Amino acid sequence: MIDLFNYRRRAASAVKVGNIQLGGDAPIRVQSMTTTNTNDTAACVEQAERIIKAGGELVRLTTQGRREAENLKNINVQLRADGFDTPLVADVHFNANVADVAALYAEKVRVNPGNYVDPARVFKKIEYTDEEYAEELKKLEERFVPFLNICKEHNTAVRIGVNHGSLSDRIMSRYGDTPEGIVESCMEFLRICKKEDFNNVVISIKASNTVIMVRTVRLLVTEMDKADMHYPLHLGVTEAGEGEDGRIKSAVGIGALLCDGIGDTIRVSLSEEPEAEIPVARHLVDYITKREGHTMVPATESADFDWVRPERRKTRAAGGIGGSNTPVVIASLPNGKADNDIDFNPDMTPDYIYCGSKLPENRVEGQKYIVDFNAYTGEKDTYPIFPYNATPFISGVKAEVKFLVLQLGAPSEEYIACLKAHPEVVVVAVSNQQNKLGEQRALTHELWTNGLFNPVVFAQMYRHKAEEKADFQLEAAADMGALMIDGLTDGIWLMNDGNISMRDIADTSFAILQAARLRTSKTEYISCPGCGRTLYDLRSTIAKIKAATAHMKGLKIGIMGCIVNGPGEMADADYGYVGAGPGKISLYKQKMCVEKAIPESEAVEHLLRFIEEDRKK
Repeated sequence: MIDLFNYRRRAASAVKVGNIQLGGDAPIRVQSMTTTNTNDTAACVEQAERIIKAGGELVRLTTQGRREAENLKNINVQLRADGFDTPLVADVHFNANVADVAALYAEKVRVNPGNYVDPARVFKKIEYTDEEYAEELKKLEERFVPFLNICKEHNTAVRIGVNHGSLSDRIMSRYGDTPEGIVESCMEFLRICKKEDFNNVVISIKASNTVIMVRTVRLLVTEMDKADMHYPLHLGVTEAGEGEDGRIKSAVGIGALLCDGIGDTIRVSLSEEPEAEIPVARHLVDYITKREGHTMVPATESADFDWVRPERRKTRAAGGIGGSNTPVVIASLPNGKADNDIDFNPDMTPDYIYCGSKLPENRVEGQKYIVDFNAYTGEKDTYPIFPYNATPFISGVKAEVKFLVLQLGAPSEEYIACLKAHPEVVVVAVSNQQNKLGEQRALTHELWTNGLFNPVVFAQMYRHKAEEKADFQLEAAADMGALMIDGLTDGIWLMNDGNISMRDIADTSFAILQAARLRTSKTEYISCPGCGRTLYDLRSTIAKIKAATAHMKGLKIGIMGCIVNGPGEMADADYGYVGAGPGKISLYKQKMCVEKAIPESEAVEHLLRFIEEDRKK
C-alpha cells in the first residue's frame, strides 16, 4: 500500500539484469538510450561509453531488425573489451522474431505490447466478440512463451514497455484511449509471465502527458497488488522535449511517482545527447530519496480523495483563486526592488506579487500585491497575508482576499474555526519537513476532512545560486508533481534564498503548471529523444520549428523521429512532424496524416504553411 504522507520505497521483487539488480533492496538505477545506428558498432560503443561515464547504469539500443539485433553481440563484446560491464537493453518494436534474437546478446529486452504480436495500429475501430478476443489473447500467449523460454535459457531480463502512443487497435477498440486500456495492455503480458513462472520482469508505462503517465502507473500498481505481482518499475515521460521544458516536464511526472516511493529505474527522455539525460535523472533520484527516514507525518486521508482517479478538490473561489479558476502564480519581490524593474515575460507575469511590509513606490497598474497584514492599508489591488498565529486579527481586516500561512502542526482548532468563518481566506501551505509532500498533503487533507472549501496555494522554499537554476527547476517540479496531479493545487508560490532572478522563478512556476496540464502559457513541443530509428536531423529540425512557432501560444506540436509512437503520442498535439523513411517526413493534424513522404528539405516549410492555413479557417 502507498502511504500518502510518509515516504518509503514500494517493495518490488528483485530482478537481475546482467551484473546489476533492479528492485528489491537495490538503489534506483538511472539509464539512457543511444541515438546511433545499431549496425554501426564503433558509433554505438562510443556513445554507450559516454552514457556510462556520465553515470548511466543501463544502456538501451534500438533493434528494429534482425541485423541490428545480431550486431548487439559485437557491441557487447567491444564494450567488455574496453572494460565496461554495464548491461545492454535491446529495444524491439513490430517484430517478435527480432526479440528472440536480441535475447541472445542483450542483458534485457524491451518489448512493446502494442506492437509485439498485434499489427501496427491504424486507429481503426474493431468489434470483437468475447470468443474472438480470447482467440487473440491465445495467439499472443503462443508467440510470447517461446520468447520467455529463450530468456530463461540465457538469463535475459524482459521489460514490458507500454507506451500510451502505441496502444494496439485491439486494446483501443475494447478499452478506448484510457488508463484502464493502457494497464490492461500490460497485464495481458504479465499474466503470461506469472503463469510461466518467469519473474525476471521489469515494467514501464509511459506517456508524453504527465497526468496520464502518473495516473496510469498508479492504477497499474493497484492492479498488480490485487494480483500479487510486485515487479520493479521503470519510469519515464516519453517525448518530454529538450532544454528547461523537457527537464521540468520529466521532473513533474517522474517526481510525482518517485515521491510516493514508486520507481526502481528511471530514464529522462530529452531531445539532446543521451549522456545529458544522466545528471538530470541522478539529481532527481538523489533529491527525492533524501527524504528516507524523515519524521513521521501523522495524517488521515480524506474520504473524498481517490489516489488512482483524482479529481480537483472542490473549493470556493476567492479573488480568482480556487473554484474553477486555473491555478495562480505568486512571486516574491526581492528586497529593495520595484516590480517595474523586473522584465517579466508578458505571458508569464505572476498573478500576485508578495512585497513584504512595504509596497513598491512605482506599482504596475492592474498588478495584484500581497503585503504583511500589519502593513496593510486597504489600497487598491493589495491584499493582506497573516501568519498562522495571527488568526485573531483576520476578522478585523477588511479585504476581498486574505492569505493565511499554515503548516501542519499549527493549532488546528483555531484555524479551522477561522477558515469556516472566512471563505475569503486563501491558505498558503508551507513546510520545512524533510518530506514536504507528505506534510503539505496532510494539511490539505485535514482541511478537506473538516469540510473546508478554502483554496490552497503551495509555497516551496529553496536555496540555490543562479548557476544552480537547473537544480532549482527540477526540485520545484518534483515537489509540486503529486500535489498537482492529486487535484489539490489552486496556486504555486516558489521562493528561493539565492540570486536566481525573479523572472526565472516566475517562468519556472508557469512551466511547472503547464507540464501538469493545469495552465497553458506558451507553445508546447512534444519531441522524442531520437534513437537509431530516427532518419533525419532531429535537433536542428526542433530548433527550426521552435523558432518559427514559439509565438503561437497554446499550440502543441509533435516532432517525432519515427512512427513507433509518433501518431499516438501526437493525438494530444495539434500538429505533428514524423519521420517516414530516409529523408522523408509525414505531416499530421492530430492523428490524421495530411501529407505523406515530403522530402526532408521541404518538410518544415510545409508544416509551417499548413499550420498558418489551418489556423485561418
